[in-house]
Amino acid sequence: MHTIIEPFKIKSVEPVYFTTSQQRENILRKAFYNPFLIQAKDVMIDLLTDSGTSAMSSEQWGGIMRGDESYAGSESFFRFEAAVRNITGMPYIIPTHQGRAAEKIIFSITGGKGKYIVSNTLFDTTRANIEFSGAEGIDLLCAEGKLPSVPAPFKGNIDVDALEQFITTKGARHIPLVIITITNNSGGGQPVSMENIRAAKRVCNKYHIPLFIDACRFAENCYFIKTREPGYANKSILEIAQELFSCADGCTMSAKKDALANIGGFLAMHDEALAMQCRNMLIITEGFPTYGGLAGRDLEAIAIGLNEVMEEPYLKYRIRSIEYIGEKLDAAGVPYIKPTGGHAVYLDAKAFLPHTSPDQYPGQALCGALYTAGGIRGVEIGSVMFGKYGKDGNLIPAGMELVRLAIPRRVYTQSHIDYTTEVIIDVFKQRENITGYKIIYETPYLRHFTARFEPA
Repeated sequence: MHTIIEPFKIKSVEPVYFTTSQQRENILRKAFYNPFLIQAKDVMIDLLTDSGTSAMSSEQWGGIMRGDESYAGSESFFRFEAAVRNITGMPYIIPTHQGRAAEKIIFSITGGKGKYIVSNTLFDTTRANIEFSGAEGIDLLCAEGKLPSVPAPFKGNIDVDALEQFITTKGARHIPLVIITITNNSGGGQPVSMENIRAAKRVCNKYHIPLFIDACRFAENCYFIKTREPGYANKSILEIAQELFSCADGCTMSAKKDALANIGGFLAMHDEALAMQCRNMLIITEGFPTYGGLAGRDLEAIAIGLNEVMEEPYLKYRIRSIEYIGEKLDAAGVPYIKPTGGHAVYLDAKAFLPHTSPDQYPGQALCGALYTAGGIRGVEIGSVMFGKYGKDGNLIPAGMELVRLAIPRRVYTQSHIDYTTEVIIDVFKQRENITGYKIIYETPYLRHFTARFEPA
């Protein structure tokens, strides 16, 4: 088998600025040990997120030049609407400036005190928008998804039995919707099977609860279904996506992921009355229904990107690149969530730094070490992002302590990936020298974006 090459040619480049480890130590200290507070120019390999960091294609740039900037009834909107409708089959398409704006709208309308939004695993902004409404977000991840070192094909699945038990315990009237994240970002970028989505839909139908899909990485999830789930090997990614969305009553999407765009998102649904409520809020917060906080040029880029992302040579290269990192880490004994996910490698910081307790935030400590050692910026997904405080003021840690290294789409080459794995392995060899942090400043919501730390 030959090496899988990048299914694209590079047409434009931007420089990477090199720094020394001593310089990076100073930069990290001035940023209060929070990677979000480091200037991008001081990062050599930026794996903080795959959101909005994709390299756009020549077709997308061409579409940007064709963008119709009419305030109402833009031709660009209708091309965008047609692309989303072709994939989701949903008649009501509502553009937003990014995914969390879609979440803000839907949960402001459906959420509220005394209500529960149930998911396989909610990511940070989704949970924050649910909690801001007064509702409570509930994660019901399958059992295998909670075991980082144990491989399984669909570790992102929702626990369907737990879902039905939760509904019968709390009452369906208190659960306005169930939302399944594909792929499961907080759970290691792990996919959800078609069988699991169908089973969740049957439960939701039984209790008359709408099922939504968080579709940020729908194409990657569909590729895993094609390659791992019986009966799908000969179906196209579009056919799988259409079948998947046919199980849902609605969806949210950040187009900054699998639409290969730098900004944008949308809400889509079948319920006309709910769509009317969402559009009313859109006009107040985002803009007119045919632009929703986006320029026409961005709508064009999203419409084109939604089709490009379903090209199988791209997805094969994308998933294989992530697997390649996992194989290198396996050979060195580095702990990570197995198997690798669709968009990122998730280092198991709890196993990587067993000498660091949860209240010293091992994921944050590991992020600092990777940056100092090699200029690599990742993000903690653990007790900084998802930890809470008990009534006694003590930390209630997250279930897993992870560091996500999210690979931007069509941005980095093989040598960048090799360099990244070399740095991770070097840090692993020196792991006993890594110490934890303590928080010296935080906000009530999404504290990880702006929190400040100092060595514990």
